Amino acid sequence: MSEVYHIPAMLKETIEGLNIKPEGVYVDVTFGGGGHSRAILEAGAGHLYSFDQDKDALANKIDDERWTFVHSNFRYLRNWMDYYGEEQIDGLLADLGVSFHHFDCPERGFSFRFSAPLDMRMNQTAKRTAADIINSYSEEELANIFYLYGELKNGRGIAKNICRARAQKAIERTEDLVAASRIPAEMSKELARLFQALRIEVNDEMGALREMLLAARDLLKPGGRIAILTYHSLEDRLVKNFLRSGNLEGTIEKDFYGNNLSPFTLIEKGREASAEEIERNPRARSAKLRVAEKK
Repeated sequence: MSEVYHIPAMLKETIEGLNIKPEGVYVDVTFGGGGHSRAILEAGAGHLYSFDQDKDALANKIDDERWTFVHSNFRYLRNWMDYYGEEQIDGLLADLGVSFHHFDCPERGFSFRFSAPLDMRMNQTAKRTAADIINSYSEEELANIFYLYGELKNGRGIAKNICRARAQKAIERTEDLVAASRIPAEMSKELARLFQALRIEVNDEMGALREMLLAARDLLKPGGRIAILTYHSLEDRLVKNFLRSGNLEGTIEKDFYGNNLSPFTLIEKGREASAEEIERNPRARSAKLRVAEKK
């Protein structure tokens, strides 16, 4: 297990972007190692709700009466705020990057660097694993996942290789998937994209993100802010278009005078980590910070 659960990217910039109000109500929908959550509380938040569906994150709990841990997928944000009687919130943070813990914990099966069961579930009580998908989806379904979620141009060929291999023997472990894909070991970026695509499908990450964004839009008070860190182009495109338009389709509606009717004002439009931070934390290289304020 990794000694460092997670190092939050652009911590200072993200907290500044939230513009935390004293006594305000905030939500961190991606608790993980708790770095962002601790910073939000230190900045003077009145109460903070931190979401994480992974039970391992409970080990990082914060001893503060202003803090509430919600052991749940953030797609249920609206339900939980209703449960706690919060009709509006002052700000929301989402760090969509996978924690170091998941990549560095071999038995979770998130990385091709380790021999492990092909699992990849963020919520360990969920029934469907990566192995289930690899062994049961049709060749066309696998090809679509690899192309859409991994942006693998040869997704169809990889899917064909996997289907041929599983016809001989079920693909149960990370090394089985690497061998079945026939992606050469030296093409680590391609392997990373394959594992990313599968992880996104296992956890329905894009569906959960869409539901959370809609709930956040409705929950934020006027003047409240949403800060989101993205790490791959698919989620970044969705977040970028949503914050520009206020809807999932990315359609910008205008009034009679041509003014944008989006409920948000953009504050940060895709800020990247500094060279100094990337040197300290190479995994921040792909991070983009987007911040918007509710009108």
